[in-house]
Amino acid sequence: MKTIALAAAMALSTTAAFADAEKYTLDSSHSQVVFTYNHLGFSTTYGMFSGFAGDIMFDKDAPEASSVTVSIPVKSMFTGWEAREGHFFSPDFLNAADGDIVTFTSTAIEVTGDDTANITGDLTIQGTTKPVVLAAKLNQAGDNPLAGKPWLGFDATTSVLRSDFGLGAFAPAVSDEVKIMISIEAQKAE
Repeated sequence: MKTIALAAAMALSTTAAFADAEKYTLDSSHSQVVFTYNHLGFSTTYGMFSGFAGDIMFDKDAPEASSVTVSIPVKSMFTGWEAREGHFFSPDFLNAADGDIVTFTSTAIEVTGDDTANITGDLTIQGTTKPVVLAAKLNQAGDNPLAGKPWLGFDATTSVLRSDFGLGAFAPAVSDEVKIMISIEAQKAE
């Protein structure tokens, strides 16, 4: 009986925790994932993903109870050089087909300051899932003067090893470590 009562209490507390969270959807036109890697020791090369979708369940009073999910089409990658993108989509790297998606789903949020947090989540690339931690900063929460509705803005950083996802071709000439910078805006869902 105590086990049932404990389970019921935990279920109610979980429901209560999400009761105050509000849903926001990413503003795809103002959200980017920029990545960098070292090429042969000569340069830092940049690429970007944009136009992706995602949701944030944001609890301003208990940010640790918030969550985020993002889906990024692999072929939305832009590097500024079409031949490089083609090589990245080839079997040498991503072996990408139309419709392939990179996903991130948060699993925990640790508040580290008034407007900062470490967001732990599962990153899935081409069927391989690994945990990553995003060092995130809330830039602003308030009404967007152009849209006339509540809006959020976040920046975050992390780094991953390509080899963790089975994508380590040409390392170390092309660095295994990829640094990632994220900037997103999200609007309150209707």
